[in-house]
Amino acid sequence: MDGAAPRRSPAVTGVVPYTLLASLAVVTVAIRDAQGRSPLIDLALCALAAVWMLGVFTLRPAWRERPPVMAAFVAVLIVIMAVLVVRAPWFGFFTPAGYIYAFRVLPWPWRQAGVGGVAVVAGTAQAYAVDLGTPMGLVTYAAVVAANVIPMCGFAWYARRSDEQNEERVRALDETREANRRLEETLAENAALHEQLVAQAREAGVHDERQRMAREIHDTLAQGFTGIISQLRAAEQAEDDPARWRRHLAAATGLARESLSEARRSVDALRPEPLRTARLGEALADVAGRWAALHEIPVQVTTTGTARPMRPEAEVALLRAAQEALANVAKHARATRVGVTLSYLEHEVALDVRDDGGGFDPARLGSGAARPGFGLVAMRQRIEGLSGTLEIESEPGAGTGISARVPAAVEPPGHLR
Repeated sequence: MDGAAPRRSPAVTGVVPYTLLASLAVVTVAIRDAQGRSPLIDLALCALAAVWMLGVFTLRPAWRERPPVMAAFVAVLIVIMAVLVVRAPWFGFFTPAGYIYAFRVLPWPWRQAGVGGVAVVAGTAQAYAVDLGTPMGLVTYAAVVAANVIPMCGFAWYARRSDEQNEERVRALDETREANRRLEETLAENAALHEQLVAQAREAGVHDERQRMAREIHDTLAQGFTGIISQLRAAEQAEDDPARWRRHLAAATGLARESLSEARRSVDALRPEPLRTARLGEALADVAGRWAALHEIPVQVTTTGTARPMRPEAEVALLRAAQEALANVAKHARATRVGVTLSYLEHEVALDVRDDGGGFDPARLGSGAARPGFGLVAMRQRIEGLSGTLEIESEPGAGTGISARVPAAVEPPGHLR
């Protein structure tokens, strides 16, 4: 704390003043006896000083933390020392005790006054033989006192500055320790958070991969098996027509090969076969053509706007959406016509698949009366995962329309298909 007295060893304040005082009392007895004078007054003053130090400082440790009490203690002690010095100059050797107490118990700025008072007493003892009755004597006395006051007060100021710097260093060390402690806590919290985030990311990655595989299995194996079963059933019904039977069997075989190929590509996270060598519009026309030949339902594929490169994942999402929509038409719609429209708009690319089938009530999908199939769920996940939108429009007897829109982000330059 600024202005606090510096700490000293208890031996310094508890032994040195009494030792000096006792030694000077012995010297006083010897000198007074040699002078043929009584030392009683001097010894009484020494006893008074000893009692004052003992009663106010040595036996009252709690009083040392009370600056007003300590200021009075040092002031009275200086007065006693001054009387002793005036009576006998050798009591100037007792002034170190005054310095000890001034530095020990007085806070700043009282310490400066205490040190100055003790220095005046010390200078008075040193100038004891100077004749104060002459101007030269007064100047000499003033010079001797100044020679004591200025260095000691300067030292007191320097000691205060040193104390402040030490306290600042201690505070800085404490602040550094506290900062290090908080940093360690923060690092520990960050490490725990990092582990938690890594675990969450791992779980999210596993979940995403499961979702991807589920979508790919649905879009390849499930749809392929459905088509194969449909063709085999048609082949059973065409036992009397060998040409028709062979045609359905060949279609089932072709679907099996395509499904196996797509399943392998899905496991390896590769692009669907139709997109491997063609742009999205051409791939949609190829998928729609094969679907139309398989199900004997005409499909009209239209592309509007200026075709431009897209992100691969956007092309895959729109192609899978078209495949799912056509698969739903084959399973549920009982349609006679299907239209597929790919529109390149300014800020997005839209895919619309419409049929003239029986339709349904879309409100029933979210009401619990009918749960949406995984195909629609997977389709929505794909599109919304690209910040796109998926809308389903239908009503009983009026057909169904599915519209998928994704942002028209351009494919990165230099992308290789």
